[in-house]
Amino acid sequence: MKPILQAQGLRLAFGGVKAADGIDLDVGEGEFLAIIGPNGAGKTTFINMCTGWLKPQSGRILWRGEDIAGLPPRRITQRGIARSFQLPQLFTEHTVLRNLALAIAAREGAFSLLRPLLRPGWTKEAMEILRGFGLESLADTRADALNEGSRKLADIAMAVALKPRLLLMDEPTSGVAASEKLGIVETLARVLRETGVSAVFVEHDMEVVSRFADRVAVWSQGRIVANGPPEAVLADPEVRREVIGIEDAHAAP
Repeated sequence: MKPILQAQGLRLAFGGVKAADGIDLDVGEGEFLAIIGPNGAGKTTFINMCTGWLKPQSGRILWRGEDIAGLPPRRITQRGIARSFQLPQLFTEHTVLRNLALAIAAREGAFSLLRPLLRPGWTKEAMEILRGFGLESLADTRADALNEGSRKLADIAMAVALKPRLLLMDEPTSGVAASEKLGIVETLARVLRETGVSAVFVEHDMEVVSRFADRVAVWSQGRIVANGPPEAVLADPEVRREVIGIEDAHAAP
């Protein structure tokens, strides 16, 4: 699988805490990569470095061969990398449709207070995206009236409106009711695969990881301690004990 993103020797420390301690990781074209690990392991720091919110102290982040480490978020987005946050970043006073139109306007660099936001072409594109996410019926609903699951999908729909080739997601099911999680990720995975978008997602729900990830990378204290197919990584006794919190019943006392 051809890599589109390559992290090479990334290091970043906050005081004496090593958030990234020599991270080497490739993301393949069309791949769904899950990142798991305990809180404070450096997972979100990695996403922040790849999207320009943090600058590594050393190392490179290659996007299709270009080193983008340290570029501002807007320039990284323009190159085809988008992200969603653990807490949805919606304009809560606006409708879902206007949120999508704002994302399209940002992508086009054409937003102006003197021109209408809901232009016919943008409205049509926004509605097509919402239809793909099953949010068409909520187009005229204010973002602050959505339930958590719909807020998550709307937030990711805004990222998709930027037309990325790679989407990085920080805990896409965080705060979502257990009964909604799998349905939300099924919708998300379908849209991304249909549009050919690669994905990296930080996730704590191991059922979501096992069902939707092509590969799993395990973070611990700023390092990758395991990396491979979900069935192998999630069955590893050390990963199960240290990351998932399950003791192996057959392990020696």
